[in-house]
Amino acid sequence: MSNPQANEARTTLPTDQELVMKVIPMPADCNANGDIFGGWVMAQVDLAGSVLPARLMQGRMATVAVNEFIFKQPVRVGDILSFFAKIVRVGNTSVTVKVEVYAERYNKQGAYVK
Repeated sequence: MSNPQANEARTTLPTDQELVMKVIPMPADCNANGDIFGGWVMAQVDLAGSVLPARLMQGRMATVAVNEFIFKQPVRVGDILSFFAKIVRVGNTSVTVKVEVYAERYNKQGAYVK
């Protein structure tokens, strides 16, 4: 049986994006395997993706589409998740935002995985 943590690629945090949110998932956010629900992570990405456009908007906004969502590693209880965002495009009625999530493992602080 392989250790999934041994396969995690260590990475550095992006410098061309803005840190818009940090959050620590809790046991109530877990599935039966002990990993954090993907839907919970998606909801946090949706919130993080609204931070930068909120500076541009003069009113309400809504997420209309998600172009891609890739889960590279499981998220665990106690991980410190850092959400980095960058505005990619501003249109007449839309704003496209790129959001990336990095996990700082509870037991290996200072080391990040995407």
